[in-house]
Amino acid sequence: MARYRPNPPPARDGLNPSCVVIPAGTWATALDFFDWRFDKVARSDWVERFAAGDVVDEQGTMVRADSLLNTGQRLYYFRNVPDEAHIPFQERILYQDEHLLVVDKPHFLPVIPSGKYVRETLLVRLAKTLNSTTLAPIHRIDRDTAGIVLFSLNPATRNAYAGLFRDHVVQKTYHAIARWNPALPWPIQRHTRIAVGSHFMQQAEVEGTPNALTTIRPLIHNDDIALYELKPVNGQRHQLRVHMNALGLPILGDGIYPTLTPEGSANFEKPLQLLAQSISFTDPLSGEARRFESTLHLSELPALLASNAAHDPALPKSQPPELAPTKDLP
Repeated sequence: MARYRPNPPPARDGLNPSCVVIPAGTWATALDFFDWRFDKVARSDWVERFAAGDVVDEQGTMVRADSLLNTGQRLYYFRNVPDEAHIPFQERILYQDEHLLVVDKPHFLPVIPSGKYVRETLLVRLAKTLNSTTLAPIHRIDRDTAGIVLFSLNPATRNAYAGLFRDHVVQKTYHAIARWNPALPWPIQRHTRIAVGSHFMQQAEVEGTPNALTTIRPLIHNDDIALYELKPVNGQRHQLRVHMNALGLPILGDGIYPTLTPEGSANFEKPLQLLAQSISFTDPLSGEARRFESTLHLSELPALLASNAAHDPALPKSQPPELAPTKDLP
């Protein structure tokens, strides 16, 4: 028996509709069902959304509030998205083929819809720009972080690219600016366990089997701050921010570590000094070696370069085979 494939209607302004399948039950009308199914939404809101054509069937035909429903029928509805404050930074497409999309994400822009961010997200902006209903992120970076993000354009090949991240065979390099501490045994390999911290917004290092590995080395520095290269192997939430904070070197501009700042206090003039600078991997379809580099720069870097920053000849040019483990450092 052939597998059923849903046929959702096209996105609107980059937003895909949500789907609901009508279960067995006794509802006189479509309005009665939606009022029952989404009991936290006022019935009057659904009346307005039906009238606006925000509920449709698989053919994209408008469903009326008084329409009769059939068990197993699929209906699609478009969310009522409130106005959002514009995030005044623009993403940039770096590469595109039939399978893969590589984008430079600016600071402050979330990758996917979450909480109060829906339209002002990288996914929705790109879906609208490309008129795509199949676009999906292959991995994610924090809203506060800028730099390289990969998207899949083709559902048939999406898993092949996602597998690169599951198998940890993608080489990711980040740049960060934080306080300089020459007393630490550079370069450092931070290998610890990260889990939810005391606040749901924060992660923390805890006892247990390590699940997060990051190599950290300074590139340039002055007496106060340094530009660091960070190479994570895993992809734990806030991994780089947690590891740098655990070393006593919280990344400049971090509103979560070490101190959680109030919601809405983000300062567009002082972004988190963390950049997903490059990503490289072997393409799972072609076997070709791929490398993509960000065109963005950390805002504190010019000041660092201008304040007598220089490459220290004592620093290693490349990662040595053995690095100083730092789990027990403060």
